[in-house]
Amino acid sequence: MSEPVSGATRDVAGAQKVNLAAAFAQFNEHWSPRIIGELNGQHVKLAKFQGEFVWHQHAHEDEMFLVVRGSFAMQLRDRTVSLGEGEFLIVPRGVEHRPVAAEEVWVVLFEPAGTLNTGSAGGERTVREPPRL
Repeated sequence: MSEPVSGATRDVAGAQKVNLAAAFAQFNEHWSPRIIGELNGQHVKLAKFQGEFVWHQHAHEDEMFLVVRGSFAMQLRDRTVSLGEGEFLIVPRGVEHRPVAAEEVWVVLFEPAGTLNTGSAGGERTVREPPRL
């Protein structure tokens, strides 16, 4: 199990409480997810978005995007879904998508461990092993 992040506390049973603002304050890079926790084969990741990402899909993984601060648009091939603070979207496996954020947005991602951020697209924005906070 990883060391607690700044702003996180761990009790005797190993339960971890995370302060999201403190965790997001630890990095500035956009489109570079950080692993903040794990549960049941899932990674909980933090990411900051700004600008346009690449069109991609995940053949075997669903992804959940929870907006903590700001807003962004999830472009799908047939429509665009706008998301604001406190809202989340689950993108089912196999659905091509592209997040676009006019201004910086903070997002919590829930996805199976090993999920590549660029899915099928690959390329220079791929983060093969996201760092742990």
